[in-house]
Amino acid sequence: MGVPQDEKDERCIVWLDIDNTLYSASAGISHAMGERIHAYFVGMGLPDEEASKLHHRYYSQYGLAIRGLVRHHEIDPLDFDRKCDGSLPLEELLKPDPVLRKLLQDIDRSKVRVWALTNAYYTHANRVLRILGVDDLIEGVVFCDYSDPEFNCKPEPEFYHNAMRVANVTEPEKCYFVDDSLANIKAARKLGWGHCVHFCERGLLHVEGGKPKYIGSDVKEGPDTEGIAAITKVDELRTVWPEIFKH
Repeated sequence: MGVPQDEKDERCIVWLDIDNTLYSASAGISHAMGERIHAYFVGMGLPDEEASKLHHRYYSQYGLAIRGLVRHHEIDPLDFDRKCDGSLPLEELLKPDPVLRKLLQDIDRSKVRVWALTNAYYTHANRVLRILGVDDLIEGVVFCDYSDPEFNCKPEPEFYHNAMRVANVTEPEKCYFVDDSLANIKAARKLGWGHCVHFCERGLLHVEGGKPKYIGSDVKEGPDTEGIAAITKVDELRTVWPEIFKH
């Protein structure tokens, strides 16, 4: 999950999703990941079509295909991680992002802490942050602990409760959160997280649960009834959350 923070910190906390948020879906990582997960299902002896259906069903039902696999097929999640996330050619698909780095440098650390909140295992999370060139600007990472067969993930409420425990946050309204999944954002909002933003690269094609999908095709334009702001570039957080940046 992450290393628990012992001392109380009165600052607000910014939670950054990693995959398809800190980098663009145009990097093609979701496509490469979809192919690997599909191969994993097929490797379990499932016919091609059944593998596709089950992959999408588990993703839709649990937020992660691996959640369904662990629950219903008793697979080794660390083996899954090695064959899927661990085999991604990230160094070929990503590069250091100076705009993202400047954004994180401009956040006023006297007011807020900056953590990552990811459904990946920590090895993948750390690898992405390092390649993007921002690992030194992230103070903590809350991840899915694949070494625990009972692990939680977004959008399950327990995942957010655990994140707050790990970061020693007691007031949900002090949480700032950006994620490319509207379901993850709405789950946080339901728990009282105060500042939630949906990162939505509307119109870009990516792979979700093994199926190609145009981002934002199922999301209405403009703020929804819950007032969740949508951005298409992470740098737009400067406008949405001006109070956390240096002036």
